[in-house]
Parts: sequence; structure tokens; C-alpha cells
Amino acid sequence: MIPEPRSGADGGGEPEDGRQTVLALREVSARLGARPVLHGVDVRVRRGEVVTLLGANGSGKSTAVRVAIGQVPVSGGGVELFGTPLRRFRDWARVGYVPQRTTAAGGVPATVSEVVASGRLSRAKLGFLGRADRAAIRAALDEVGMADRAKDPVEALSGGQHQRVLIARALASEPELLIMDEPMAGVDLESQQVLARTLAAQVERGTTVLLVLHELGPLEPLIDRAIVLRDGCVRHDGPPPRAVGQHALPGHDHVHPHSGAAEPVRSGLLG
Repeated sequence: MIPEPRSGADGGGEPEDGRQTVLALREVSARLGARPVLHGVDVRVRRGEVVTLLGANGSGKSTAVRVAIGQVPVSGGGVELFGTPLRRFRDWARVGYVPQRTTAAGGVPATVSEVVASGRLSRAKLGFLGRADRAAIRAALDEVGMADRAKDPVEALSGGQHQRVLIARALASEPELLIMDEPMAGVDLESQQVLARTLAAQVERGTTVLLVLHELGPLEPLIDRAIVLRDGCVRHDGPPPRAVGQHALPGHDHVHPHSGAAEPVRSGLLG
């Protein structure tokens, strides 16, 4: 049985509406190498919410989500997933992660279907894909409009199609929490529209979503709450800005995709 999130003055217990806190970063500080990136960051994402992290380049958005899945260790504070401290969390099938701007197979020859199937292994019994697993893989491909490319090599895909395959890989495990890092960055309009439809379908099913975004764009109607980071600190946590673009974000002047990245440490999610 998964323990309930602890209660206390830090707001970590059950919210007033009774929804479970699915993800909690509690006073988290983190470094990339010797450089401090996050400073006492508090983030709570409740079941069924769609929350976006916004902020300027280097503000710590991508680091925050990588901390949430164990790719970047904390230097202070703590992380909980579904009420369980990250160091003890093992049920990674409940979490889907779409990384920022990467190739779908990481340079390894693979078909679209093979890449998406790798996202199902966390639910497969003894590592073998059964009928239900194969159905979930097909459904994920259908959802992102890539079923007709299932047997194609991923190296033949465009950048937007690569991103759709990565999203399908995350959806294949039928996650309860979906974390996406800059899913709209550098993709074509068609893929942006597919992503918006896919995300809307996930929200309709009750999936909890945490997004790192450059700007709200076509996803704006889906967003419940925006958290703005500046210099590694939370500067705003509340309703998303109504306007989009560089002047829409509380507490900062300009927004760009976060490009700073260190080599990831091993985590339960990515292996």
C-alpha cells in the first residue's frame, strides 16, 4: 500500500479538496556540477492537475523535472512521488517522462514500434510483452498519429515525428503522472496540434500532467496552474498568465527554452 503524503505546516498533506499530492518537491535545492541551480523550490502537483513550469533560460525548469524523476540528485530538501520518498519509489510504470529534444532511439537502430515498446517494459511481466502490452503500444501509436509508421526506422522521421514517438513511448505504460520537458520546442505545427489533442485526451482520462513550456501556446486552455521559476526560485504559483509571450510571465522579462544540461545520473525511470 502506498503511504499517504505527510501532513504539516509546509502544506504537504492532503489538499482541502481531498485530491492526493502526486508529486511534491519540498524545499528542494540542487546543483549541476558545482553550480547551484535550484534554491528551496516547493512544487506540489495534485491528482488530475495540469501544471506548467515557466521561466527564462537557465531558471531551473528542466532541472526541477529531472530532480522529480531522480536524474539530478538533490543537495537539500526532498522529493515524493505518490506519497513515497523518491529514494524508495519503485513503481515507475505510474510515471511517463518525455525528455527535452532528444532522438527517439538515442542513435541506436530501431523501429518506431520498438522504441514505443520500450516504454511498456515497466509493466510487462518478466520482461515479455503480452496481448495487453501490445494493445497498449498500438493505442499509444494511434494516439499520436504514428500507427502507420510503426515499422519505419526512427532515423527516417522528422523532428516533430521523433517527438511524437517519445510521447507515445511515455504513454505506453499508461501512466498516472505524465512529465513533459519542452514538448513543443522545435516541432512542426502538425505535431504541435497532435500533441495538444493527445494531451487533451490524457487530461480527459484524469492523467496528472507536469509540463515545462517555453510559452503556453495551444496548450493554454488545458493548464490549471503555472509555476514561474526565476534564478532557481519559485516566483509565482497560481493561475496561468492570460497572454502568451515574453511579457506574460510574472516575475521575469524573457523566456527561452532551457538548454543547460548535465550528464544524467541513473534513475529508476530511465535506467
